[in-house]
Amino acid sequence: MSVYLLQTINGIGIGMLYFVLAVGLSIVFGLLRFVNFAHGAFYLLGAYLGFQLLAWGLDFGIALFVAPLIAGALGWATERLLLHRLYAKAHEFHILVTVGLALVIQEAVIVFWGPLGNTVQPPEWLQGVVIWGQFVYPKYRLFVIAFTAVLAGLLWWLLEGTRLGSIVRAGSESTEMVSLLGIDVFRIFGIVFGLGAATAALAGVLALPIRGAEPFMGVEALAVAFVIVVIGGLGSFGGALVGGLMIGVMQSLMSTLWPPGASLMIYITMAAVLLLRPHGLLGRPA
Repeated sequence: MSVYLLQTINGIGIGMLYFVLAVGLSIVFGLLRFVNFAHGAFYLLGAYLGFQLLAWGLDFGIALFVAPLIAGALGWATERLLLHRLYAKAHEFHILVTVGLALVIQEAVIVFWGPLGNTVQPPEWLQGVVIWGQFVYPKYRLFVIAFTAVLAGLLWWLLEGTRLGSIVRAGSESTEMVSLLGIDVFRIFGIVFGLGAATAALAGVLALPIRGAEPFMGVEALAVAFVIVVIGGLGSFGGALVGGLMIGVMQSLMSTLWPPGASLMIYITMAAVLLLRPHGLLGRPA
């Protein structure tokens, strides 16, 4: 099988993982207009919660469900207790508080799990490779592609086919109008923030068998998530999907063509998109 085809498939898997990481950040900004620099910390927290659950002998499928649930609950509680007080403030306050929150989570991870990284093997039922003619590919990476594709469909249905999704989409246009309709938008804000934290944590658990868990992985994840959101368009679900796939495939191919430039190309792509479409590929003009 061609190395470029292999790298393209790798890029799709990485891109779908990036989508799961970034979609919560995009939705939160679209509805709340809130700059959340703690988003990468929930990715970090999800990875370590998954690692701990696996260390206790629980199945990977259980960790995949429980870790995001815990992180989502913590995200909801954080929004209710602290962050909702900042919505009316300038973005500088959002950045200051969420950067502080991210540092607290990162240091708590170091205190509880130590400063060194930890590796995790895929579950037994996902170890090995799939062989189909000349196609040879790790089972776990195929699982990531399939799982995240199903998750993307479920999230799309949640946003497009449910009452909550209608409120979120309407709130991204005008929170004042939604409030006038008698809907408790602040309760919806908490749910959406918790959902964003849960999806970030889910990306962290899925990334465990690929890259392991280490205390500073949240910083890298935050940078990638913001790049994807900017490329796709702030508040756009489809933009997060397109941006994630674009960055994943480009990064994977560049790691073969020009390994030192693989990370650099992410930011070059973002700059090019901003020059051509300042509001992102699928974003709405301000």
